[in-house]
Amino acid sequence: MEPFTFASSGSLERNVEVRIDSLEGQRSSLAYTTLMADPSLKHVGSNTTPYSDMYVTAQLFADSKPLAVPVQTSYKAFKNQRLWSEWLTVPAKYCDLPLSSQLAITLWDLAGPGRPVPFGGTTVTLFEKDNNLKKGRQKCKVWLGVEADGLSDTTTPSTVESHSEMDRLERLFKKHELKELPRIDWLDNLAFRQIERINKEATTEDKNDHYLFIDFPRFDFPIVFADFEYSDHNHRDPSNLSPTTFTMIVPVYDPENPRDNPAENGPLDRDLKPNAKIRDELNEILNYSPTHDLVGAEKDLLWKFRFYLTRDKRGLTKFLKSVAWGDPAESKQAVQLLPKWTEIDVDDALELLGPGFDNPAVRAYAVDRLRKAGDNDLQLYLLQLVQALKFEKIRTETGPDAAADSSLVNFLISRACTNETLGNFFYWYLMVETEDTNQKYKRLFSKVAYQFQVALTRMPDGDKKRATLKRQAEFVFGIGEISKEIQSNKGDRLKKVEHLKRALSDPKNELLSFESVPLPLDPSVTVVGCFPESSNVFKSSLFPLLIHLKTDKGERYPIIFKSGDDLRQDQLVIQIVTLMDNLLRKENLDLKLTPYRILATSAFTGVVQFVDSLSLASIERGAGILPYLKSNNPDPTQEYGVRAEVMDTYVKSCAGYCVITYILGVGDRHLDNLLLTPDGHFFHADFGFILGRDPKPFAPAMKLCKEMVDGMGGANSRHYIEFKNYCYTAYTTLRKSSNLILNLFALMVDANIPDIRLEPDKAVLKVKDRFCLEMTEEDAIKHFRILIDNSMNSVLPVLIDRIHVLAQIWRT
Repeated sequence: MEPFTFASSGSLERNVEVRIDSLEGQRSSLAYTTLMADPSLKHVGSNTTPYSDMYVTAQLFADSKPLAVPVQTSYKAFKNQRLWSEWLTVPAKYCDLPLSSQLAITLWDLAGPGRPVPFGGTTVTLFEKDNNLKKGRQKCKVWLGVEADGLSDTTTPSTVESHSEMDRLERLFKKHELKELPRIDWLDNLAFRQIERINKEATTEDKNDHYLFIDFPRFDFPIVFADFEYSDHNHRDPSNLSPTTFTMIVPVYDPENPRDNPAENGPLDRDLKPNAKIRDELNEILNYSPTHDLVGAEKDLLWKFRFYLTRDKRGLTKFLKSVAWGDPAESKQAVQLLPKWTEIDVDDALELLGPGFDNPAVRAYAVDRLRKAGDNDLQLYLLQLVQALKFEKIRTETGPDAAADSSLVNFLISRACTNETLGNFFYWYLMVETEDTNQKYKRLFSKVAYQFQVALTRMPDGDKKRATLKRQAEFVFGIGEISKEIQSNKGDRLKKVEHLKRALSDPKNELLSFESVPLPLDPSVTVVGCFPESSNVFKSSLFPLLIHLKTDKGERYPIIFKSGDDLRQDQLVIQIVTLMDNLLRKENLDLKLTPYRILATSAFTGVVQFVDSLSLASIERGAGILPYLKSNNPDPTQEYGVRAEVMDTYVKSCAGYCVITYILGVGDRHLDNLLLTPDGHFFHADFGFILGRDPKPFAPAMKLCKEMVDGMGGANSRHYIEFKNYCYTAYTTLRKSSNLILNLFALMVDANIPDIRLEPDKAVLKVKDRFCLEMTEEDAIKHFRILIDNSMNSVLPVLIDRIHVLAQIWRT
């Protein structure tokens, strides 16, 4: 007799599982007269839309009696197909199943809040006619309008007699998928194309027929029904046995480490290679954004083909999300794979430092990848890397050296000690965090700051660097004290200006002239004093100070010092603008952006680089944008009398800021915080509202006002067409780097940024939604074209701008 290897169902002590995949079929629309006769029908979702929200329940029956409580799918919002791809675990084990077991699966529609109605049902048996446990993909007929009954003589059977050619081919295709038919690649490809052609031409099936596709777990060996075990094997746990070939029913174990999912198998996972269909599934998973949650089946697939995926750098973060870190054996295997993986990109390394990964080996691996980043690139992410320290396992309750246990702490301190610019910003980012009201974080950053100071003393010129940081702190403190004096001064603004000039000129304040020190806002600039006569106090409730600092080259460097204002949100926005500018330039797209510098020096003070410019409100109170540019940059030979390079700068910078402020959801846009320099650089200021928040009702998603377009020559000018093309190119370019931007925002969830703190769980999703990653590039361009048209044609923003201007005039 030919030996045959199989297992008995009585030895499979696993819960029954089924994956609900998709529903296919189109339902004919109800006639208008039918809806008129019964108005309640219009509340049923499937009567009004082809892809209404549904959920699925599955309940185990045998001999017309329920064996377990029903289980159901989670909520899914459908767009162009009803696709669940969700595993359901039934609270019953395979070893306890009788031969007559069947699943009653019902699809539920909604007829209003809390009013589910059955869309249809199907009842599928768990064992084949030859007593083998069903496995793999199943096509189940859905009986519309009824609930699956689960009876022995069911009225909702999943299979019906059919002699159509497509049904015959589907049965053969299933055998091929289960490797019950020999595989010949070149012949299979021809057959598949022919099947597709037949499927398109098939017209015999009723178009109203619906089919639910489900999946049962696949096993290495056939599972045959048996309600007892042979005494020869003493009912041993199959996971403790070696694979054995018998001519009788025997328990068979899962050859690899046992896992919770009974579908997991494969003694030769190291050599497994996916077929074309599975490759497509894996590729789809690898293209998920960092915010996408993997379902159980996707995690199983990633684990199964983990060795194959090591050659794809996109696969590491997805694979690590599939690991059951609570299982020591599985986590050990995952960590051992890290050095074998193809080197990942920086954006993936940043994701591994986020709150979703707490395994020290994984975080250390991410840090090793960051070691290869240059100082300039590291500076772009430094703000987030400091925030990532909150997710490190650092013993804050022990001595000051406890922070040295963290690979990220050691890395940041090492790089900050060897690069003065990184050291400058690292110091100030830490100082702000030491004021955190959360005592745990306060202790954490105080310890890291202490470790940084200790590390500096060990450098050849460490004492000099520490002295520089101390003088920077004294410089900021001195200006802060003057700002407090001016805020408490009861005089009018002119008296406050005079007070500021006297204070800056007073030698005891040591601001008129002092030992050279790198400017904390921009350490590439060394300042030695200030020009008191040029200082000013802005009209604002917090009275920001305008101070013209004197550089070691005798040049002016104007700054705005704010006291009583938390600049961390503005600092984040400008950092992201700077990053996006770098990303665009790498693609040879220079949009002439002006990401001026901002540095929060504490939770309530900060320094802003002052850019000589006028607000659009001021310009419009004059002759307008086009005359303003023409008066500053005349060229009679050009179409609008403006130098070509200046008009080019204006058009490009308008496009760049329209795209970036849309992605970041910058709100409260009006003509007073849209600024323009004499040489045509357009930019935004004041980022008190981001991520879609706006104090004004019905604010547009993107700020593109008529005044901006008129500055290009109007909506019919060639410059406006260029503007739109720049917008499309910038948007599609930044979408390609969406993972990096999303990961940076994910690291800021605990950063005390006001608009992130409101809904930290939704902050990253809000940015993701602006990228429209589910769209093709062509659809994304169409989406942005609609945004531009809506911004141009909306009357309400124009009205709000005029009300704002009137309010400003009234205040003046």
